[in-house]
Amino acid sequence: MEFKELATVAGKPGLYKVLKPSRSGVILESLDASKKKLVVGANHRVSVLSEISIYTMNEEGATPLEDVMRTIDKEFDGDLGLTTSADADELRSFLKHVLPEYDEDKVYTSDIKKLISWYNILRKESPEVLKEGENGKEEEKENKED
Repeated sequence: MEFKELATVAGKPGLYKVLKPSRSGVILESLDASKKKLVVGANHRVSVLSEISIYTMNEEGATPLEDVMRTIDKEFDGDLGLTTSADADELRSFLKHVLPEYDEDKVYTSDIKKLISWYNILRKESPEVLKEGENGKEEEKENKED
């Protein structure tokens, strides 16, 4: 599984695996133990994880969620030492440690809570996603330099 196969639906908790398109939208399956299927149409806001970024103060202006998640996994290996119920200062300190150049004005505490929640779901239900492609990205960068 890859980040481009995972999605979130506005107003619904958790993460979903994109199964296939349907006539009226797309069929999703929850990543939790229930594996409930859900058909979402055009009236739902579905975001694919590979297209989500976190605002930064660097030249690019944002860092892909995939890169941030992999950094968290390398750094903490599943043991974050905090939960989504931690206070705002603690959550901001965590993100500052992982992504020092994040834009404090544009990234809200609720965004950091989602990041932690999604990381925990991925770590539990699909840990291979956090490992996948690391070598591929390095090879891709080397090929671009040639």
